Amino acid sequence: MKREGQRITRIASDTSAIIDGAISTRVKSGEYAGFQIIIPEAVVAELEAQANRGLEIGMKGLDELQELRKLANQAMIDLVFTGRRPNLDEVKLAGGGEIDALIRETAQQNNALLVTADRVQSQVAMAKGIDVDFITPRFIEHKPLKIEQFFTEDTMSVHLKNGVPPMAKRGSVSDVKFIRIREEPCTYGELKLISRELIERARSDPASFMELDFNGASVLQIGNMRVAVANPPFSDEIEITAVRPIAKVSLDQYRLSSVLKERIKEQRGILIAGPPGAGKSTFAAGIAIYLHEMGYVVKTMEAPRDLQVPKEITQYAPLDGSMEKTADLLLLVRPDYTIYDEVRKTSDFHIFADMRLAGVGMIGVVHANRAVDAIQRLIGRVELGIIPQVVDTVIFINKGEISNVQILEFTVKVPSGMTEADLARPVIIVTDIETGKTEYEIYSYGDQVVVMPVGLEVKNPSWKLAEGEVKEVIEHYATGPVDVKMLSDHKALVRVLEHDLPKVIGKGGKVIDNIEDILGIHIDVRKFESEEKKEKPQNKEFRPIIEKTKKHVILNIPELAAKDVEVYAGNEFLFSATVGRHGDIKVRGDSTIAVSILSAVEAGDPVTVKPL
Repeated sequence: MKREGQRITRIASDTSAIIDGAISTRVKSGEYAGFQIIIPEAVVAELEAQANRGLEIGMKGLDELQELRKLANQAMIDLVFTGRRPNLDEVKLAGGGEIDALIRETAQQNNALLVTADRVQSQVAMAKGIDVDFITPRFIEHKPLKIEQFFTEDTMSVHLKNGVPPMAKRGSVSDVKFIRIREEPCTYGELKLISRELIERARSDPASFMELDFNGASVLQIGNMRVAVANPPFSDEIEITAVRPIAKVSLDQYRLSSVLKERIKEQRGILIAGPPGAGKSTFAAGIAIYLHEMGYVVKTMEAPRDLQVPKEITQYAPLDGSMEKTADLLLLVRPDYTIYDEVRKTSDFHIFADMRLAGVGMIGVVHANRAVDAIQRLIGRVELGIIPQVVDTVIFINKGEISNVQILEFTVKVPSGMTEADLARPVIIVTDIETGKTEYEIYSYGDQVVVMPVGLEVKNPSWKLAEGEVKEVIEHYATGPVDVKMLSDHKALVRVLEHDLPKVIGKGGKVIDNIEDILGIHIDVRKFESEEKKEKPQNKEFRPIIEKTKKHVILNIPELAAKDVEVYAGNEFLFSATVGRHGDIKVRGDSTIAVSILSAVEAGDPVTVKPL
């Protein structure tokens, strides 16, 4: 606010006006040409503290001070630094207004016009009778950003690092290639210029904002582009990563089954899982748009906010730095559905579970390599008994398409592989939605939670001998081939040709009863089906995860749980073993075999496991 009839030739700038670059812009335009520009020492201290913490806004403010010094050297302005420098406690209390108070004091003592882009600062200054020039936000016709030159229509992300040629991920979601887009390496000055330009855009563009600002790292949302800027000491070199969506699809393009569509609309707990870059967030945005068009109230919880949804769907960030506070607010807003993007930390799963149990339809986005991995991330974070109430559907996305959908149900039963009735316990059954086939059972066994693949054969080593004995007895009655499979210690499944069934079973079942009495096990006799074929031996090799503990070397291959295998180091055979039901082979750490395994790893030779 300027007093009428008074010519202003002396101005004092606060921190916000310096960071915005407003002073140098007005000097160059002639508005402040020939003025005395007073920079309070409190401004310098605040910018210096921000820069020392690695905050980009502090560096940008220091660049503006250097620009003002150049203008002073050109005699365009008289630049003065004055006022009391704040102490450490006052700098720490900058958010409470201590620095702003020192800036107002300097402006008042020097009878200067206070220039600020901070509305609160301007209101307090006017209340104290200080002349104020409030820089109101104005429409700026933004020029294309320098980083945009690296993008093409099919560019998913751009990766820039000091001393390294620019790289980009290009192609469709199902076929992404990481390629070099320029031979000349990026320079420090080039990247600093790009980062300052991005921060300036985030501050001046209403459609852009700074999402996070940490010591050495910043995350900005520039329109539909998410930018992460890393600086030393957080990273070894300055690095800029810009990501933007290249696909915006509707749910119809995923060709969802009517069953899955109904599950989505029934206010359930759903996890969308998949590896990074698989298209999870794109699919989540498609669900949000679909539910909104169906007439439901949909909100999102994101950090950072990068889901591409219409304006009618409000996107919430952490409130006061806490997603828990955001959840408290959302429960008052009462949405029908909430899309929780990036459920990773334990606190995220707790918030997801709390909102789901409060009756809100929850859809979470989770990083996982398999659908079941997303479920396992809940174990230990959510009580086992309420997992199906929190999450009852897992949609696995891979290369932009739905690869697998699993549903979770809760029951009490004897887990697969166990035979005694008194072993019945609460079990979570994980079923494929298309086939209806149970793929996993999750239950507690002692102090451990077991995630047991149901489709795998779980054999006791003695079962092979039992199968041979049963087959030998049955072959006395059958003329054709006989197939025997032990289902437990006391039960076997026998398949014979259809014309051999009467001979094996006997009149009134007398023959099979007699065989059962001889062998001491129950036998289920069935005929060979035309579509059933004997499994061919698998020649596929598996690369185990190798872990060394104090007492053992452990090979982990969950795909071969309960299978008989051979272990090789390069082309050299080491030993045969039966993989444990949890997918582990344990070798004593002081054994010759353990030494051979570790030596192969050190030499770079592949350690492989082959099923027998």
